[in-house]
Amino acid sequence: MSPLVSVIVANFNGERHLVDALRSILAQSLACIEVLFVDDASSDGSVAIAEAFARTDTRLLILRLPSNVGPAAARNRALAMAQGRWIAVVDSDDIIHPDRLRRLVAAAEAADADIVADDLLVFDDDHRTRPRRMLRGGLAAAPSWIDARQYLRANRLFARAAPLGYLKPLIRREVLNAWRIRYAEGLHIAEDFDLVLRLLVRGARFRLVPELLYFYRRHSGSISHRLSPAALHAMAGADERFRGWAGADAVAPLRAALDARLASIRIAGAAELAIASLKARRPLAALAVLAQQPRAIAIVARLAAPARIIARLRRPRPVAARLELEAGRRPVVCVLSRQRLTAGANGSSAYLLGLCSALREAGFALHLVCPSPAALGRVPVLRIAGDREIFDRVAMRGTFRIGGVLIARDPRIALRAMLGIADRLARRAGITLLSSLARPAPYAIAAPWTASDFLFIAAEARGEADVVLADYAFLTPGIPYALRPGAASAVVMHDLFSSRPSAFAALGTPDSVASLAAPAEAELLAGAEFVIAIQHDEAAAARRMLPPGRSVVVAPMGVEPVAAPQRGEGDGLLFVGSGTAPNVDGLRWFLAEIWPKIRAARPDARIVIAGTVCAALAAGDWPAGATPLGRVPDLAAVYRCADVVVSPLRVGSGLKIKLIEALGQGKAVVATTVTAQGVDGLLRGAVALADTPEAFAAEVLRLLASPELRATRAAAALVVARESFSTKAAYAAVIDRLRALHAVAAEAMPCAA
Repeated sequence: MSPLVSVIVANFNGERHLVDALRSILAQSLACIEVLFVDDASSDGSVAIAEAFARTDTRLLILRLPSNVGPAAARNRALAMAQGRWIAVVDSDDIIHPDRLRRLVAAAEAADADIVADDLLVFDDDHRTRPRRMLRGGLAAAPSWIDARQYLRANRLFARAAPLGYLKPLIRREVLNAWRIRYAEGLHIAEDFDLVLRLLVRGARFRLVPELLYFYRRHSGSISHRLSPAALHAMAGADERFRGWAGADAVAPLRAALDARLASIRIAGAAELAIASLKARRPLAALAVLAQQPRAIAIVARLAAPARIIARLRRPRPVAARLELEAGRRPVVCVLSRQRLTAGANGSSAYLLGLCSALREAGFALHLVCPSPAALGRVPVLRIAGDREIFDRVAMRGTFRIGGVLIARDPRIALRAMLGIADRLARRAGITLLSSLARPAPYAIAAPWTASDFLFIAAEARGEADVVLADYAFLTPGIPYALRPGAASAVVMHDLFSSRPSAFAALGTPDSVASLAAPAEAELLAGAEFVIAIQHDEAAAARRMLPPGRSVVVAPMGVEPVAAPQRGEGDGLLFVGSGTAPNVDGLRWFLAEIWPKIRAARPDARIVIAGTVCAALAAGDWPAGATPLGRVPDLAAVYRCADVVVSPLRVGSGLKIKLIEALGQGKAVVATTVTAQGVDGLLRGAVALADTPEAFAAEVLRLLASPELRATRAAAALVVARESFSTKAAYAAVIDRLRALHAVAAEAMPCAA
């Protein structure tokens, strides 16, 4: 079967970045491709790298040229071999998004376009400047059509418009062949511009899709931003040849735009000549050039800035030296999260912190990257749990750091926080006037991605990650923007979101988180190399959903069990939970249906409620014997005093973290089968399970009446915690998998380079 896309990689001495480039191309979700690697008489190890890839992937074809002919000629050799319906060019020092070819082909064929291009994520190899996108303004906002006049105007040298000639479009092979258009072999810069302009003049339809799917690397070895006098002279010559080739009728409507571009080439030439004179310590010669071309002064001022000159003179670090430096460092895990990882925040935060702590103990370095300000919600000042103890580096978009505290840059977050506080105080007095203004922040985990989010990941990950760990399925779209195609990737599943809507609908209660259809959830989970499920039932569901090549590892919540069982000090019951919908529903059900039965039998019974779930009830809604504590920074003392821990959840997915926490505290527990879902086979009678109000109340009363039974259950709970939910038992499979993947990648890199 003929390939759908022929990917052309022209290479000359590109060994330093070639591994990343080929990995990103061969990992495309669109598998029906051929990769035509044309080596332009390299003197380094480029060909050996390509041959290593070709031995394991027959889609990679290698053509070695006997002498150096330049990138345009090398691409023309590949075009003569290409069999794909579409032609894609990828430079040997760049990276592409794993879904790039599939998305662009789909966009082109849906719009009946002959040319389709995406936006560039431009990043510096030394990471001294922050990544940016190429497109700006309206072109960055929505898909658009590009005609020849607009294309010319956008390619004046040093103009303010985004230079569309830098884009790396996909082109229908049939239009190249029908019009016999090939790269101008005399050009080493702007050869892409010349080719696309000729296609547009002949009537090709160019669709621009502003998605950040091509990762364009700038470094000291790049040739695309070297405007030497020879390169500028060649560009002016190409302009003259184009006018003759296109003919007077085609040139007439484009003459003003062509003349403006030619003028920009001459101005750039004057600027380069002036800079060369300054470097040669001939200031009078530089002034003479600028007197003839005053418009070049601004360009000289920009290009001759000391920082720019130093950057140009800086030599790239040799591959061998870079690999030697990397060999001695700890493997880096880049954690992508939109959670507020504060002490005692919620179960999923506790899980992620526990996992990251175990990874650090296992020898990994951890960098936490929070790419969206939505994670702040209504919290203007935030202290990340584990900052410096677990995480070597923490970065959250939309904040600045003072000491160990992150502070929101957006003053509206502080305003929303003040409104929330005022509303809570007012509601205690029975006043609800502020409630409409003090709405809770949207569910940050599922917030839509923005280009700024992706750029933030690229800036903070810095291409250093050996592992990229996505916290929730919603975070996997950020994995490619770590700019490390060889990195292992994993996603913490937390919940089976596609199972939640039907469960909540059966109870007639709304969910507090985003819902996902099963196909969408499967696609998100497949964005990582393997899935970390936190209980067995959902691991089985994930395995059924995922495509071949993706695996699932079960890693339940890990806890540090207490030294001895804690049967309680006669202080009654304890409910612990965050303000999510399952906890709110479970608490309301318990207080309405179960608590009256317990109080009828034991009038002195009491229940303490800890966590943000307390905000779900107004001050006057709490029944007799119930004490809401709100958020408690350290739950150990609260657990120690409780006789019985209750978890009356009727709906929800994932692992019920507070159940595992109670086991680790050596407590007697009464829970529902929903609470025990996915781990019920591990409990071995340590937890009393009941799903009706009558049965639940009866189990609680039995434990309250018998200190001996409480002691027996507490001891059994502690055994289960030590055997199945200790940190070592919980996370061993994940640590082993990551170590194995890192070892394979570390071995492959030096062998290839």
